[in-house]
Amino acid sequence: MNKPNRKQGKTRILIIYTGGTVGMVIDAGTGALKPIGFKEIRDNIPEIVKLGYEFEVHAFNPPMDSSNMHPKVWVELALIIEKEYDRYDGFVILHGSDTMAFTASALSFLLENLSKPVVLTGSQLPIGEIRTDAKENIITALEIAAARKGSKAIVPEVCIYFDYQLFRGNRSKKYNAEKFEAFYSMNYPALAEAGISIKYHREYIIRHSEQPLKVHRRLDSSVAVLKIFPGITEATVEGVLQTPGVKAVILETFGSGNATTEPWFINCLRKAIKRGVILLDITQCDGGAVELGRYETSMQLKEMGVVSGYDMTFEAALGKLMFLLAQKHSRARLKELLETSLRGELTNA
Repeated sequence: MNKPNRKQGKTRILIIYTGGTVGMVIDAGTGALKPIGFKEIRDNIPEIVKLGYEFEVHAFNPPMDSSNMHPKVWVELALIIEKEYDRYDGFVILHGSDTMAFTASALSFLLENLSKPVVLTGSQLPIGEIRTDAKENIITALEIAAARKGSKAIVPEVCIYFDYQLFRGNRSKKYNAEKFEAFYSMNYPALAEAGISIKYHREYIIRHSEQPLKVHRRLDSSVAVLKIFPGITEATVEGVLQTPGVKAVILETFGSGNATTEPWFINCLRKAIKRGVILLDITQCDGGAVELGRYETSMQLKEMGVVSGYDMTFEAALGKLMFLLAQKHSRARLKELLETSLRGELTNA
């Protein structure tokens, strides 16, 4: 780490550089994108000095493509924040956009009683490109991480800043691979919008916790995913539900939580539940929520004990399951917690 010379009363921000497009340049020899270090990022954004903050940088060496992101890295990020929590006013994580929503969701669960901003950002174009979106994203993410009202941070939660919008991390989803507007939050309003000034929507921001930060150190990735589609076969369903070692399966269903009522399908689910597998129902739609029992095609799911994911994103559902499975709760308690909002990840009222 590059340790800064501290100045009394100066806002301190820790930048954690994991990698991603934000730190890519074109290799002159191959024409392919390759990662660079934070020094080059800083050289391309000299404006960050004008913010007047005190920075320290923790850079992954080597930087990693976000497609290689792993639960072990999520825990590593949480532990970095825990170690440096008392020294900094906020944290900015530079991250590849492809799995950014997964990382933000997982961190929201790992960092309990958070009272400081953890802002993830990145870019669609490399930092060295003339039309890059990296500069604005990084500068505004730093401003949000530093923003305070009195002695308290304005946004004390894990969030994603991209293209003038700040979203709750576990409500975010990447939906476009080509536009600068790469993320949206269909089921929860933006926490802030950046224009001439940054307008914070404080009514949607999680309130400060009065408890000390609690960092969880374990995730259990014994999770499988079953995406329902017309014509799905019994062999496919059984292949997923009987995955060796699986403890929970995310069912990606139609509309408000619906699936085929074919007897063989219902029987497959019943057998899985009887074996102790947790089945969590989330909708394939980006907007809207699961309402088990609303239609006949989800009534049997509700009756057999399938858990409702309400309006959780897939990314939040995955992170929440990995988090809760690692806590070794009883089956009944696990189901109760899955249907309870722990970090603002779902609306069930």
